[in-house]
Amino acid sequence: MRITEAAQRLGISARMLRYRESLNLLPQVQCVVAGHRQFGGADLDAVALGIAIERRYDVSPAALAFGLRVLADPVARAEVAELGRRIGQIRPIPAMAMDFEKERAARFLGTG
Repeated sequence: MRITEAAQRLGISARMLRYRESLNLLPQVQCVVAGHRQFGGADLDAVALGIAIERRYDVSPAALAFGLRVLADPVARAEVAELGRRIGQIRPIPAMAMDFEKERAARFLGTG
């Protein structure tokens, strides 16, 4: 199906679907007919999952695209993790290891 029908099935505009494509939030093009991308069921399922994630976590398509980039790019992942540690959103690795050992000891002793 073409973009207009795909957008209607997803409950979004064709413009929003093109925007998501520009952010790399759509699967790679598998089928082109007369110069137009054709959407299949798997394409619609992937876009629907992205929309559901955005709604569940109240994030924009651009924020979701950046999240995917962080997951896929080791350098971006490391930089975001460092920021998280510096602002206190992510605990340093030694602290995480110590917490794990404390929890394990508490389970062993039956106090946790």
